[in-house]
Amino acid sequence: MGEDGKRKTRRGKRGGDAKKQKDIEASTETVLPASLTAPSTEYTAPPMDSGDSLFYFDTGSKDENTMNVDKEDKISPASYGLVNPDLQSYLKNCETMLDDPKFESIEDRIIFVNNVYEEMKGFELQLTTDHEGSRILEKLFRISSEYQIRRFFSLMREDTIRLVIHRFSSHTIQTLLFLSAVALEREAHGETSDLAAGAEIEGEDEVRTKMPTFEELLLELVNTLTPQWAFLMANEYASHILRVLLLVLAGNPIEDQSNPKNSIKSKRSAKYVEDRNGEPINHPSLSIQRKIPDSLTEALDQLLKTTDSSINDLVARGFTTSRVGSPVLQQMLVLQSKKGTLEQPGSLLDKCLLNLVSDPTENARRDSALKLMIDDIVGSHFLQKVMELASPKLLQTLFERYFCGRLSVLSMHPISNFVVQSLLSNAKNERQLKTMIAEIQPSVGTLLFKQRPGVVRALLDSCIRLRAGSVEIMNALYSGLGISALDERKELINLLAFLMPYKEFVNADYDQLPFRIQGSLIIQLVLQLPGDGHEPIMNSFFAQAPDRMYSWCKDPSGSRIIEAIISSEHIPLATKRQVLDQYSNKYADLAINKYGSHIVDACWKVSDMPYKEKIMIELIQREMLVQDSPFGRIVMRNCRVEQYKRRADEWRERERSLQKGKRMFKDIFDSSSTPNKRSDKKSKKSKK
Repeated sequence: MGEDGKRKTRRGKRGGDAKKQKDIEASTETVLPASLTAPSTEYTAPPMDSGDSLFYFDTGSKDENTMNVDKEDKISPASYGLVNPDLQSYLKNCETMLDDPKFESIEDRIIFVNNVYEEMKGFELQLTTDHEGSRILEKLFRISSEYQIRRFFSLMREDTIRLVIHRFSSHTIQTLLFLSAVALEREAHGETSDLAAGAEIEGEDEVRTKMPTFEELLLELVNTLTPQWAFLMANEYASHILRVLLLVLAGNPIEDQSNPKNSIKSKRSAKYVEDRNGEPINHPSLSIQRKIPDSLTEALDQLLKTTDSSINDLVARGFTTSRVGSPVLQQMLVLQSKKGTLEQPGSLLDKCLLNLVSDPTENARRDSALKLMIDDIVGSHFLQKVMELASPKLLQTLFERYFCGRLSVLSMHPISNFVVQSLLSNAKNERQLKTMIAEIQPSVGTLLFKQRPGVVRALLDSCIRLRAGSVEIMNALYSGLGISALDERKELINLLAFLMPYKEFVNADYDQLPFRIQGSLIIQLVLQLPGDGHEPIMNSFFAQAPDRMYSWCKDPSGSRIIEAIISSEHIPLATKRQVLDQYSNKYADLAINKYGSHIVDACWKVSDMPYKEKIMIELIQREMLVQDSPFGRIVMRNCRVEQYKRRADEWRERERSLQKGKRMFKDIFDSSSTPNKRSDKKSKKSKK
């Protein structure tokens, strides 16, 4: 592979043009601790071309929280020299085993891992700053013992800051934090060992140095990073470590496996790992709330308190529009919100919003800055998080000051429309919601037909969450779709499914109309409206020809609508039975269709015993046809057709017990929600 090919495999950005890189290398002088002096030739880490940082270490200051802007004192990433070629070759050979770790026994795996650690002993920090070595280390950590991870973590304490801002070692530290989060709970139960893996198996009697616990290592890491927190937030390699550290200290889920959008890793980082046979750490404890020692909780409180006071107004406002610092800032605001310190005067949020919390009076400079932030590609993300966390009072202030009278214009903007969606979906009470619906109503048609239906969906989300505004949002939809007469409402489901105004729909060729995914999602939300909010959709559904609705079952978007109707908890069972009757004698045909098979499963779940047997008999009568389809075989398995054919009585008994269990749980949930409903009625009467 040529030099150009090698550069493409490296993480992070390349270090500018060649001349600039040579100048930087020539002016960089690295001094190593005596214990870390490498036997190979001198090496300077590739320059970090992230631009001139706002933050620099004040190496001569007595106050660790103060920073100057003298570029001569700017800290450089860690550098420990080139990795020995023989060691590098050895690790590359080991990487093939790490990519596919199929060991004959656990003992073999332990021996292999111990041998690798023995070979790289004394060169650990060198490897973390090498682009290939760091990648191999991350793979090795996944099959290492907790003792080995703690030992490696403790080796990095001597030069933590410089390792954190290095483009290769930062990934290594992030992986160590992931594994620390997994091990903390085990450590709390005393399930960790101070012996290296394999010591008991091999019968070794040597005395081993006791390693710091994960709790102690994390506390020391927090103490090291806190004084330079703002500097690290502005560094493109350190910022993602701060985000993971905050989540570890809070015990919050780090990786949401069900939603890749919530991943802590960027798309580019995930792609890099995937291309090199790497695997994410998919431990179950990373996607749930974890129990954290009290000492870490106290350390987090102190960290938030210290950074809250040390980050000044100018720096805080700069982070709101920083691609690197904004994600960390948002995570800090989330944690402050949970601790009840988010909206205190002089807080971090107050500084970011130019003292809007402590002094909500009109301020021309602040108004101009926040309006620019709404349209900013990074600042808009920050404001979306603010809308989510804001109290009713602060949200009302933001709405009246910066959105009232401008919702229609902002909703059509390619960036600010996402801020509007966050505002609408986080309405705090019924009064706020109805005010927002009233302002957005004249623009609903434009939003639906001009690629901005997400704004309408945001309003529907709030209507469902607050259980209010159903009538107002439906009137807004009628107006936007051009429905004026009552008899025109029978086409509501079609107008939403195809996202077309009424006048265009009546003159269009129905068979040529394409389904719109956004329209399908809006219908599914309308079906979740409280009370009788679903009735307009159901009335429109039954006003259509049955064959037309049957054709929807075999469409990717149309089948979602039918499935939502059948599965909705708000639609009475008698109404669902009318839907099921429309598909009588068609279940076998639906079962062999990729999308229709989901409709059969949905019908089966809401059917009683006689109707399930009706579906079962139809499937058995056309068993050969259904069994020839992979989708049909799944339906047959879900319905347990084979059990019905062999032992029909046992099948019936099983189905009865399942239905009895469902009714019992439903009664429990209904009884638990009844007192709330009664208390609501009493409160309404008292208000009257």
